[in-house]
Amino acid sequence: MSTTAARVIELNLYPQYFDLVAAGRKTREVRVKYPKFDGLAVGDLIRFAVKGTDRSCMTRVTRVAEYASFEELLDAEGPSQVNPEATGEEQLANIRRIYPPDKERLGCLAIGIELGSVSLVSAVSR
Repeated sequence: MSTTAARVIELNLYPQYFDLVAAGRKTREVRVKYPKFDGLAVGDLIRFAVKGTDRSCMTRVTRVAEYASFEELLDAEGPSQVNPEATGEEQLANIRRIYPPDKERLGCLAIGIELGSVSLVSAVSR
């Protein structure tokens, strides 16, 4: 019997999006379909971090869906899954500021995430 270990991917997030993930309120991560996401599957792990800080949290991939555009993605997934604090129009504008049209043409991924059973939000006080 062979078992495949879950893949761990490290991704940076802006602080405002990290806070939503760490609180369990952001359940979809939006990314362009770069080669590093080839083979991303349910059960894989994503460690999100705020660049330049020690803040990180571990999530587990619950689903992966591909769309032709960010607009299609937001319509299908629901804006509240991506960012519960912004309207769909605001989110589309924000996403397109991060990813220009040439990147969007690579394909758009909606990655379902949930906090792992071991949440490593690094602002843990001892």
